Amino acid sequence: MTPHNNAKKEDIAKVVIMPGDPLRAKYIAENFLENYRLVNEVRGMFAYTGEYKGKMITVMASGMGMPSMGIYSYELYKFYDVDAIIRIGSCGAYEEDIDLLENILVTGSYTPGNYANNFNGENIHFVEATEDLNLKIELTAIEDNIKLRKANIACTECFDPYIENIDNLLNSFPKDKKIVGAEMESFALFYNAKVLNKRAACILTVVDSIKTKKALSSEEREKSLKEMIIVSLDTACKLT
Repeated sequence: MTPHNNAKKEDIAKVVIMPGDPLRAKYIAENFLENYRLVNEVRGMFAYTGEYKGKMITVMASGMGMPSMGIYSYELYKFYDVDAIIRIGSCGAYEEDIDLLENILVTGSYTPGNYANNFNGENIHFVEATEDLNLKIELTAIEDNIKLRKANIACTECFDPYIENIDNLLNSFPKDKKIVGAEMESFALFYNAKVLNKRAACILTVVDSIKTKKALSSEEREKSLKEMIIVSLDTACKLT
């Protein structure tokens, strides 16, 4: 147990599916897992462990932002011996040709923030997902007939629709990374995995677009992201 997780070590599976929203974790448990049970509710950060296609899987929320993801993923890796975390979540798109509900498999995460420097003094702003885990996700998506776009993403410290001058942010990104959108957690997850020699991946579903000004409602964001849930769970089965 940790200050943020009162689950016993044996309550947490070796592979964790990690949405940001605790209610999305609850939704996944109720609709996809069998014989599931709530194993953590400290700070309302729900974690459920149950069976999916006969394999033991944990679904746990990370909360919003790199600090929250940093805490929960670090503790899962370090103190619960979790081998792999697949983050599933929503993102905003920066390219006009990316449609709402399109799924993105993140190849690398760039942040203008200082998570790595704060953590251990490293001046690192870009970190990649675990290559072999991404490959398993790609192959699983093909089997599931679900389309994924592979791309780099920005991991920001501010919710970008609220940023007063989004062009300043976009122009600050390294051009060679070809960043197609933004979310707020992937860099911390990928970096923790790198430091602790674990595996990490991130699948995102587009829920709004800076270019087209389209967006899903909060209810649609919670419940209309079935494809990335299925791909992540089916991949998890191959890792256990």
